[in-house]
Amino acid sequence: MEINSNMIFGVSNEHCCMCHAVKMLFYGLGVSWTVYELDKDPKGKDVERALVRMVGRTPPVPAVFIGGKFVGTIDQVMSLHLAGKLVPLLREAGVLWLV
Repeated sequence: MEINSNMIFGVSNEHCCMCHAVKMLFYGLGVSWTVYELDKDPKGKDVERALVRMVGRTPPVPAVFIGGKFVGTIDQVMSLHLAGKLVPLLREAGVLWLV
């Protein structure tokens, strides 16, 4: 899947509680986004290894991309949200209209 500039994309693991928290945040904001579940794809381990190299931590999920750019994992996403910077970022990417 190509990550383009007009979308929000997440990499997750179905049984990860931190992934669930990020999913609920975006769903609560009314954001329609694409989530790739590592544990649902036979190539998920390869993607996970690539994410570990990119993110620099294990586990690398949840990994969030907004507007085609890597935003971060739960720490960065929640920090942006608490600072009031997440909603403007989502609006700028064209994935949020009403909040």
